[in-house]
Amino acid sequence: MDHYEIIIAGGGAAGLSLAYQLINSPLKERSILIIDKGAKSQNDRTWAFWTDEPTPFEAIVYRSWDQLQLADDTSAQLIDLDRYRYQMIRGIDFYRFVHAALAACPNVTLLQATIDRIEDGDDVASVIVGERAYSADWVFDSVFRPAEVVEDEHHQYLQLHFKGWEIETAEDAFSPEAATLMDFRTPQEHETRFFYVLPFSARRALVEFTVFSSDRFSHEEYAEALKEYLAETLGIADYRIVDEEQGVIPATDHPFARQVGRRVMTIGTKGGRVKPTTGYAFIRIQQDSAAIIRSLLDHGHPFAVPEDSQRYRLLDAVMLEMMDHYGEELKPIFTRMFARNPIERIFRFLDEEGTPLENAQLIATLPPRLFVQAAIQWQFDHNMPLRPFAALLQKDEAEPPAARPPDRQADADDNDEWWQIAARMF
Repeated sequence: MDHYEIIIAGGGAAGLSLAYQLINSPLKERSILIIDKGAKSQNDRTWAFWTDEPTPFEAIVYRSWDQLQLADDTSAQLIDLDRYRYQMIRGIDFYRFVHAALAACPNVTLLQATIDRIEDGDDVASVIVGERAYSADWVFDSVFRPAEVVEDEHHQYLQLHFKGWEIETAEDAFSPEAATLMDFRTPQEHETRFFYVLPFSARRALVEFTVFSSDRFSHEEYAEALKEYLAETLGIADYRIVDEEQGVIPATDHPFARQVGRRVMTIGTKGGRVKPTTGYAFIRIQQDSAAIIRSLLDHGHPFAVPEDSQRYRLLDAVMLEMMDHYGEELKPIFTRMFARNPIERIFRFLDEEGTPLENAQLIATLPPRLFVQAAIQWQFDHNMPLRPFAALLQKDEAEPPAARPPDRQADADDNDEWWQIAARMF
């Protein structure tokens, strides 16, 4: 059995990001095996994200914007990003860049193969590929198989699905200085639907139709929506499709375990690194990769990474409930949020880095009725009783539950009115 110090199952964004950060860390001499079933030789996706700090992949940023646009049926906004920037990395550039860096490391091996299973052990874990087994001190599993997610009544399982065309127009049609984050000028059909436009030049852009819903669309439905938006909303009639991309991202509050064995840890989508209410993951993956390396250096194992905030998980659950039952009503809420808050406050909230005061200031600008209604409906729809909801919210308070006497905790819950609990949720 071939043995490595680290095996990474899956060579997508999470697996390659971890590998790249490992070879640029004090752990760079560790023997690493990366197994992926694909050659990663095509531009099969793009990653876009906002950031106010350099990422490890500044050299391959394809485009960067200092402004964002939002639009609905009655208004349009042009937002300066101040110290932030909105960036895009093409999949093919990412694969080539990381593969080239890994190829220069004699201690790193890439294997194109399909993984059959991963077996945990006391001292090593094994990755089974056909008739062969590879062992490692630590295995990081990024191979996400939706069929393996066992759904239950306590959680929500939507999909963020999209189809995009990269088009080239005969005449100037885009403003290259600003990316369109959300354009809601499309029939919502009781769901949350919008278009997303990344302009590369005045005549070239990626235009995507994005939907939060339970079911994906047919190819024809995506194509019809894109054609209608280009013709009727943007007024573009003469264009050619240069490239296409299509995908689906799980939009769920399902808890994804990180440590799934003594020697096995999940990363990427399988490790819950996708923000369920936005679909963004690239920056979260970089942060997670850095945290795993710190844990290996400081503790000798990878599992001492920051836990997800329970407060934000609850807010995600409520937002998913709104998308599921009140999707069409989110259109004015999103535009109102961006109109009434500084961009730094919005990004810090979406990045789960906002202070309680910042979050309260943001949520105070939104209509409370729908949020409270969705929170109450979430509890009944998913069999989540009110008292555990309140107790869970208090986990992120300044005084941790372990430091709070049991009798005080009971008194606090018993004396709260429903509106006080709802207020704490926000």
